[in-house]
Amino acid sequence: MNITLLLFGAATDLLGTSEITLEVPNNTNIASFKTFLNEQFSTLSQLNSYAIAVNEAYANDTVLLKENDVVAIIPPVSGG
Repeated sequence: MNITLLLFGAATDLLGTSEITLEVPNNTNIASFKTFLNEQFSTLSQLNSYAIAVNEAYANDTVLLKENDVVAIIPPVSGG
């Protein structure tokens, strides 16, 4: 199934783009999607942590992805 991956902050810098269309296996949950991302894009391992949002809502590891979902990688931000 196809999803759109949106990247923000340091994730954009690491992959050199802010949006990617990906084909992922059916019945992929967020936990397995994170493993998939690390296999496909090893540079993401440079991020200590990041949140995942699906269709503009933060998602935990049990959320199942569906065809045409929009998934965002949101690294921690700092500033003052």
